[in-house]
Amino acid sequence: MISKNQKKLLKKLNYTFDDEALFQQALTHRSADARNNERLEYLGDAILSFVIAEALYERFPQVKEGKLSRLRAALVKGVTLAEIGRELSLGDVLILGPGELKSGGFRRESILADTVEAMIGAVYIDSDIASVKAFIMRLFDERLDAIDVNEVLKDPKTRLQELLQSRKQPLPIYSVTEIKSPDDKTPLFEATCQVALLDKVVIAKGTSHRKAEQKSAERALKLIEDK
Repeated sequence: MISKNQKKLLKKLNYTFDDEALFQQALTHRSADARNNERLEYLGDAILSFVIAEALYERFPQVKEGKLSRLRAALVKGVTLAEIGRELSLGDVLILGPGELKSGGFRRESILADTVEAMIGAVYIDSDIASVKAFIMRLFDERLDAIDVNEVLKDPKTRLQELLQSRKQPLPIYSVTEIKSPDDKTPLFEATCQVALLDKVVIAKGTSHRKAEQKSAERALKLIEDK
């Protein structure tokens, strides 16, 4: 039997399940029942990654693979999924075991994120790939529309500088030296990038002074974003 809050969720999702048991399973944490949402989460995770990758590929034909991968990672990461879970008020409808209820599991980011993925898996099982694509696009449409492609296209050194300035941090310090390449023919450079926010020096290699610096800046950016 679907509760009042669950009906509200279905209205927000703009989706009606043919199999209501799948919907209930998607909301069920492993602490509550052996028939829980873990397998649906596994399926939903893979489908979500594919659908978002395709959406980014089609929206931004001029953006290269590396930047598309970073955009996808930002959209499907746990923090983003938990935000979506809170927007959907998933905490009001989660089916949790007594221990998780007492410890505030309905607020836990990992549980909210996993439930969003499980819901995607459940919609796919309940319908088909076209329906689940439409479902995912409804969940992510505003975030996809908010992507500034010009920001995406900025080179890593520029993005790192702007990030540090926005956080009122010192600018990065670069140092580049030419090193011996494996074939003794192709030029090879090693760049170090020192950033106050990181507790280690970032090192990268490239076939030119500029490429080595850009790669070191890109690695520094990723380390900062992952913190």
